[in-house]
Amino acid sequence: MKIFDVHTHVYPDKIAERAVDALGKFYDFVPEGDGTYGNMTDNDRKCGVNGFLLLCVATNAHQIRRVNESVAAAMERGRADGFEAYAFGGIHPCGDMKAEIDFCIEKGLSGIKLHPDIQGVNIDDPRLFPLYEEAENRFPVYFHMGDDRPQYRFSSPDKLARIMKLFPRLTVAAAHFGGYKASDEALEYLTGGDRIFFDTSSALWAMTRERAELMISRLGVSRVMFGTDYPVMLPETELPRFMSLRLTEKEREDILYNNAAAFLKETVRV
Repeated sequence: MKIFDVHTHVYPDKIAERAVDALGKFYDFVPEGDGTYGNMTDNDRKCGVNGFLLLCVATNAHQIRRVNESVAAAMERGRADGFEAYAFGGIHPCGDMKAEIDFCIEKGLSGIKLHPDIQGVNIDDPRLFPLYEEAENRFPVYFHMGDDRPQYRFSSPDKLARIMKLFPRLTVAAAHFGGYKASDEALEYLTGGDRIFFDTSSALWAMTRERAELMISRLGVSRVMFGTDYPVMLPETELPRFMSLRLTEKEREDILYNNAAAFLKETVRV
C-alpha cells in the first residue's frame, strides 16, 4: 500500500531546533520530530512512506524569498533521494504576492500555503483576494484551519466557506480536518464542496476513533488525505492511529495515497 504524507514541514539544519521550539511554544505541545530533512526522511523510510508534500510559512514579508528557496531545495533533495516530493511556497499579504507567485512557479512549486494564525491575517481579508484570483483554475491554496483560542480565529471554517463562495473555481486543502480544535464548525460550514480537500494532520491525536470516522464520512472519503504535520508528529506515531480506523481497504488506500494524487493533479498550470 502506497503512502503519501500530504502535510510536512522541514527547516534548514542550523535553525531547525529554534523553529521547532517556537512551534511547540505557540501551540503548547512538544513536537515529536526535530524538524530536519534527515529526521523526517529517515522515519519515512522506516514506515514505508513513498512521498511527501512540503509546506512552508512566511511569518513576515522579508523572509518570503528565503523560505521559498529553502522549500524548493528540500523538494529537489527529496526527489534525488527517491521520494515523490512536492512543495508549496509561502506568501505574506504585506509582500509582493504576484512576484512571489511567479518565483514559486519558476521553482517548480505546486501551490501556496497560508498559516493565517501565525501570520496574523484573516483568510477572508481582501488583501488576499489577488492571491485567490491568481490561483483560481491555476494552482491550489493550502490553509492551516481552525483554532479554539479567541485570539487565533483567523482561519475559522466560516471564513473559508465565504472564500469558496467568492472564488468558486478555487481548489483548496483545509488542514486538520478543516478545523484544528474546531471540527464542529468544519462540519457545519465545509461539507459538500467538490473543490475542498482535507487532511488528517494534527487531528487524530485530539479526537476519538469514532469522531475521526465521523469526520471522514461527513467530509467525504474521496476528499480526505493522510498527513502527519511533521515535525508535530512522526509517521511511526500517526500511521498506527490512522490504521486503527474502521475503514475499508479501498478507503485506506485512497486516503493514504490516491486522494493526494488527485489533489496534486490540480497543481500549477502556467
